[in-house]
Amino acid sequence: MLKSTYPYYLANEPVAANTDLAVTDKFSGEIATRVALADAQAIDKAIGLAVAAMPEMRAFPPFKRQAVLEHCVKRFRERADEMAMALCIEAGKPINDSRGEVTRLIDTFKVAAEESVRIDGEILNLEISPRAKGYHGYVKRVPIGPCSFISPFNFPLNLAAHKVAPAIAAGVPFVMKPASRTPIGALIIGEVLAETDLPKGAFSILPAHRDGADLFTTDERFKLLSFTGSPAVGWDLKAKAGKKKVILELGGNAAAIVDSDQGGKLDYVVDRLAFGAFYQSGQSCIGVQRILVHASLYEALRERLIAKTKSLRMGDPKDEKTFVGPMISESESKRLAGWMESAVAAGAKIIAGGKVEGAMFEATLLENVGRDSDLYRKEAFGPVAILEKFDDFNDALNTVNDSDFGLQAGIFTDSLAHAHEAWDSLEVGGVVINDVPSFRVDNMPYGGVKDSGLGREGIRYAIEDMTETRLMVMRETW
Repeated sequence: MLKSTYPYYLANEPVAANTDLAVTDKFSGEIATRVALADAQAIDKAIGLAVAAMPEMRAFPPFKRQAVLEHCVKRFRERADEMAMALCIEAGKPINDSRGEVTRLIDTFKVAAEESVRIDGEILNLEISPRAKGYHGYVKRVPIGPCSFISPFNFPLNLAAHKVAPAIAAGVPFVMKPASRTPIGALIIGEVLAETDLPKGAFSILPAHRDGADLFTTDERFKLLSFTGSPAVGWDLKAKAGKKKVILELGGNAAAIVDSDQGGKLDYVVDRLAFGAFYQSGQSCIGVQRILVHASLYEALRERLIAKTKSLRMGDPKDEKTFVGPMISESESKRLAGWMESAVAAGAKIIAGGKVEGAMFEATLLENVGRDSDLYRKEAFGPVAILEKFDDFNDALNTVNDSDFGLQAGIFTDSLAHAHEAWDSLEVGGVVINDVPSFRVDNMPYGGVKDSGLGREGIRYAIEDMTETRLMVMRETW
């Protein structure tokens, strides 16, 4: 169970400043714990101490960074059950999904530990013309400076880890604002980091209300802002961020295409589509929202997917058999229900699910959804998927691209030509062949284009953003 209260972490130290932030059990709606809430003064102090820590963090050698990350891996394994239950309570995430996220947290820190000792440079041959004879170039990567991190509610552990772990590996101090609805996972990470010998000021983890957290975005002492969350908020933050580098991991409207040659594999395809669309109540930016099925397979897949969707158990996320738990809040459930009702009023048909009660939203499948509807155009971010048919593979690719988003797409096909055609043509950050777009491994480059964001996560790629190239030119003969 959760502790009764949690401090925030300011310059590596727990600070029980207050208990102003109530964190609810997302299934029961009852207050589960209370958390210290940072004000502007605390945030300002954390930034100043991160700046002061920069020289020592820059000098903190790779083997020590690796030791910190390895300590985290060890402690996360020891506390895995506790962290999974905390996640289940604060996010309403089914316990099996919560355990899976803890596993990914551990994987992310493991990869960071490995990468921390291979942030390499290169030697440049500058003798490209007679005037450069005797000159040699040397390139290394150096920490960019203090970083600001804002993490979301839907993966409170692993999406925080994708900022924290590469920062430690790169040798940059950071100040993190976890989502106020789900701060516990990040604070447990802070509790474990506080056990290490990171330099004072290397990290601060400060839950804060959005309207009081402008310094995370506007303060010029930060050299990088990494934000994961909604597109509207992300692009607004970028506009306010000033000169600092900005990394945005935003929303999606992910599609999966089922090619005409998948008739013998429909059981597998349907299982993966149902998982991708409805796991953790669809609250994933790479959750399957649009399913495009070749006309020759449409009726067969439709029948099986309806049955699979109806079979998914909804209920208490602490129950081992639950697949669909609550959405993060009743207001989010109402928002999505409104989009669904508007689509139905315009001619869409609910073919599975559709029941909504409070924050509980049944796994729902629709067809004939108008392409100009909010449900089709925007990010649903809930347990709703749209089924439609196509006749021509190229037309299906064009339909996938007909979106303001471009995060990941999934293609079920036995055709190598179609796989490469999708890879060449789809305007997304990643194409997953023979699985859903929801697939992610924590060392791969992950991020989107268009309204889905800027930059890439995945440890090595995040380290590149958190470091800068520094050149030395040496004239060896004169």
